[in-house]
Amino acid sequence: MTTGTTDTRSGRPRQIEAAWRLTSAAVAAELLVWFLGSFVAPPTSLDELTEYAGRDTAILRIAVEAAVLAVLLGAWLFVAARMRAGRGWARTALAVVGAGFLTFRVGGLGTVEGPAWWAALNALPDLLAAAAVVPMFLPEARAHFLTRPSPTG
Repeated sequence: MTTGTTDTRSGRPRQIEAAWRLTSAAVAAELLVWFLGSFVAPPTSLDELTEYAGRDTAILRIAVEAAVLAVLLGAWLFVAARMRAGRGWARTALAVVGAGFLTFRVGGLGTVEGPAWWAALNALPDLLAAAAVVPMFLPEARAHFLTRPSPTG
């Protein structure tokens, strides 16, 4: 019997699924912001690095940056998947990340120069990460973390 707070397909509380979707959206937004900043929105990172260090060095730095970003975003999704599976440590880690992003943005450290649309787009991943924390701590989601999955499945 479902109480209306559980996703009938997954058996997880809807709040957990909402937190998963918000986290996934934050990761996708972070990737989009990086791509646009590196290659599309002027002045691009590639343009600035090329002017400063030459084309070959710029391409190498962008590639290294992409690899590091891929590892970090992969780790973020891994922790989110563990949260979705009911691991309390992952919920805590995502809460720290979300609070950190929000503090970074509100504290002005994430200030972006350029048009207002670019600043808003840069803030989007931080806001989504912070918003993902809320449903994880709602009362309906709490039971998802209190019950320990059995070691056999």
